[in-house]
Amino acid sequence: MLFALLCTDKPNSLDLRMAVRPDHLKHLESLGPALKAAGPFTTDDGAPTGSLVIIEAADRAAASAIADADPYARAGLFASVEIRPWKWLIKNPETT
Repeated sequence: MLFALLCTDKPNSLDLRMAVRPDHLKHLESLGPALKAAGPFTTDDGAPTGSLVIIEAADRAAASAIADADPYARAGLFASVEIRPWKWLIKNPETT
């Protein structure tokens, strides 16, 4: 099952995001094929304001555990994290 993790940074947290970024990227790499896509939300000027992470997990509890283990989450970067089931219908490389 696929889940979208919609993460919103706390205000004025760019320094924290950049300090923790290397560990965050290692965490994402450690997910292997369970990670389907990831990247930051940004302002119109390109400054990061949050993250979108698409993962495959057995259920919501497993998706939540992955989200909680993210170094960004552990460092307190996010004001909110929404976990939503997601269906990849268009341009899914696994179905084409």
